[in-house]
Amino acid sequence: MLRTWPGSGERGDRLSARLTQSSVTAVAALDDPVRNRLYRHVRSAQRPVTREEAAEAVGISRRLAAFHLDKLVTVGLLSAGRRIEQPRGPGRAPKVYEPVDEAMSVSVPPRAHDDLASILIDAIVADEDPQSACWRIAADRGRVAGSALRGDRSSERRPAAPLDEVELWLDEQGYEPYRSEPAAVRLRNCPFHPLAARAPELVCGMNICYLSGVLDGLGIGEVEAALSPRAGECCVEVRRQG
Repeated sequence: MLRTWPGSGERGDRLSARLTQSSVTAVAALDDPVRNRLYRHVRSAQRPVTREEAAEAVGISRRLAAFHLDKLVTVGLLSAGRRIEQPRGPGRAPKVYEPVDEAMSVSVPPRAHDDLASILIDAIVADEDPQSACWRIAADRGRVAGSALRGDRSSERRPAAPLDEVELWLDEQGYEPYRSEPAAVRLRNCPFHPLAARAPELVCGMNICYLSGVLDGLGIGEVEAALSPRAGECCVEVRRQG
């Protein structure tokens, strides 16, 4: 007799449909350029952000910022509360916004999850240890991606500093990079976040192999990817060597 997992059947289908619709709604909300910039600003702030701060950062009115921020709360990308640590003055404490951790993957291009699935499938059918195969294939895919990027940008003006070029690529891929120090780039977002929590050694190893392969493909020898786990962020840090 076949056993079914708890979420299978009609009930599981309904749950899956709701989750899919929720993700689609969240991604659609980010199609608006102003809303996208507000969301990215709140995520990058690493602290609760008021409507006034968000409006100033994006260059819009407070009223328009409030409209878009509340929309992002409605679709589940942000949470809202009140800043209570400030001394109470006249009126209520200002409303503040923070990113929802569970929504991290919506800002990552969907192709990242396709790449992960493809790597895992190729590793399963490879005639070698599955974990080693995962890491090898991830590095190979990274080199291909890096080489393609180098070819695409051969005729463009490239950033003068190698780390600046890598940071630009990381931003395009949805890693949400930021400079933790002049010689190091941290990554707020992990494209493989949902699976990394279940199998960190395997998935984080794939991630660092993939990013190391990208650096090889780009032909940037002065920069390296290194494991540097930090709560709430990607486990990989990109930094200048030496």
